[in-house]
Amino acid sequence: MSRNSSPPNQSTSISDDIPNIDIGHAYDQHYVDADIHYEHLEKLADFFGRNMPVHHHDRFYQLHVILNGTVRVHLDETSYIVEGPMFFLTPPTIPHAFVTDNNATGHVITARQQLVWELMGGMVPTGWGSSSFMNSPLCVALSPKADVNAERMLHLLSLMADENKHSNMEHAVALKALLQLVLIDISRLSDQNQPQQKTRKEDVRIFHRFNELIETHYREHLTLSQYSDIIGVTEARLNEICRRLAGQPSKRLIMDRLTQEARRLLTFSSTTITEISYQLGFKDPAYFARFFRRNAGATATEYREEKNKT
Repeated sequence: MSRNSSPPNQSTSISDDIPNIDIGHAYDQHYVDADIHYEHLEKLADFFGRNMPVHHHDRFYQLHVILNGTVRVHLDETSYIVEGPMFFLTPPTIPHAFVTDNNATGHVITARQQLVWELMGGMVPTGWGSSSFMNSPLCVALSPKADVNAERMLHLLSLMADENKHSNMEHAVALKALLQLVLIDISRLSDQNQPQQKTRKEDVRIFHRFNELIETHYREHLTLSQYSDIIGVTEARLNEICRRLAGQPSKRLIMDRLTQEARRLLTFSSTTITEISYQLGFKDPAYFARFFRRNAGATATEYREEKNKT
């Protein structure tokens, strides 16, 4: 699987503040022209991180199915905190952000808009009006033991994961057929109550702004005071917002972004560990070594050796 070691390819088709991520270019170039991209949640998290800042996918639907753990999802201007198993669906151009637990597992399917319309067009008698579930984001908690649709949907996703191991000529046809069945179950599950948490728009704006600043400045090792001054809020308010919307203190989000970039460089580049420490703004490689071990649970050398085995 071919993956870039550089940050995700992003453009700004909606607004200058909300990046568009083309997963075929940013993550796996084998899928640049593919109509369907499947990946395990944990593999995408290794690359993009567990705290995914606000973004959208132009001309692509994306389905996240989280099997376990707590998920904090922000879909447009609505926020949810849900325990897995659950799913959230984002139509093209819908801004979204999410944070998953470190050990959360699941499935992520990215499908081209035209294909989804083709697969679902004949099943929506009223057409693609504003009432269609495919035009609005969804967040639904699943109860597979009590709901046959949820149980079947999870089984279909496991079949997609297995099918993704193959590359024969029937592969694309099989994925398309399985995706259509998954979309049917999503349609059946879409009228369930969505677990909603009211969040002030201003708090969401502050949270997204903080994530944007982290992305721009994490190599500079700014203090929380500097971040809060740029945003124009107190450190206490910034920390409270991060704890509520991400389930983590503000400082943890900064440390996680540094750790994530270190993991990415150790996995996808041949740069020496000493040079990586300097690239990430550490003046002392020994301090970087302690930082990485504390936050990743292994030394940089151990982490790289383990990734090279896979």
